[in-house]
Amino acid sequence: MSKTGLVIGKFYPPHRGHHYLIDAAQAASDQVHVIVCDRKGEDPPALLRAEWIQEVHPSAKVMVVEDLYDPDDSELWARLVRGWLGFAPDLVFTSEDYGGPFCHFLGSHHVQVDKARRAVPMSGTRVRADPLACWEYLAPPVRAHYAVRVILQGAESTGKSTLAQMLAEALNTTIVPEFGREYSERKIREGTGSTWHTDDFTAIALKQSAMEDEAARTCNKILVCDTDAFATAIWHMRYMECRSGEVEAHVASRKPPTLCILTDIATPFENDGTRDGEHIREWMHGVIKEELVQSGRKFIEVAGSPDERLAASLRAIQTLMGQYQIDTHHSGAIKPCGT
Repeated sequence: MSKTGLVIGKFYPPHRGHHYLIDAAQAASDQVHVIVCDRKGEDPPALLRAEWIQEVHPSAKVMVVEDLYDPDDSELWARLVRGWLGFAPDLVFTSEDYGGPFCHFLGSHHVQVDKARRAVPMSGTRVRADPLACWEYLAPPVRAHYAVRVILQGAESTGKSTLAQMLAEALNTTIVPEFGREYSERKIREGTGSTWHTDDFTAIALKQSAMEDEAARTCNKILVCDTDAFATAIWHMRYMECRSGEVEAHVASRKPPTLCILTDIATPFENDGTRDGEHIREWMHGVIKEELVQSGRKFIEVAGSPDERLAASLRAIQTLMGQYQIDTHHSGAIKPCGT
């Protein structure tokens, strides 16, 4: 006879302890239902938390419910769960004491898992307070949400790619290259390099963001990006002489980066066959800076030699990291000060 299992909670956010609980439920049940409770104002929101759980546990049936109720009213919660599921599950898996009275009213068997948190010493409260310190307990999609994202911004041939590479090496982390460059080189090979359309910039923006989000899953707490979709919107202004509502709507839909680094224009212009903006570098620099200010993005400007730019960037990142010490001399480790 098949058995149904239930795991219910906020999963705020999901961490290895939650996955351990769901894994235990799946090992003892033929079908596991996961209910994610949603309260207004929570960040990350419940729908996103449910997506993360579904990705890690693809065979589970995950649903989101609005949490407006007294958490201590076990009888009420039992009635609600029957209504949401349409039945009472055979087994309910929790790591808390509420499971006993809740299951009594629900008519289910309570299975308590790792109440003492010995198997997985972690909690959602700890993750929210300091996600980087809990990095090893987070699944890739959750890491992507909490990763510190550093974006290089600048006009053509101002040393962005060089600085991005130096930063990634110093921090022992992942770098996201500029997709627009690859796209532009392909257009040149195809003989359409001088013809641009809004659809081109939309495609570049979407792909650049997808590359960024994928890399954020595996980065070393900090992700370095050569550019981003925000810059693509500015390049649309440069080539099309107007704004792109579609690209800018995409940018607005995304969480702003942690820090932008704007490279100055006092570097020799190198024409590599794809660049044509030497005469407008000063204009581009001004537009990028104005757009950064208008958007409210946190940014710094860097100038000088590559080493001076690197040092200034690392100082700014260290300030943002607060209690975390960045070891750029050895492994690029990022760890709390004093450890």
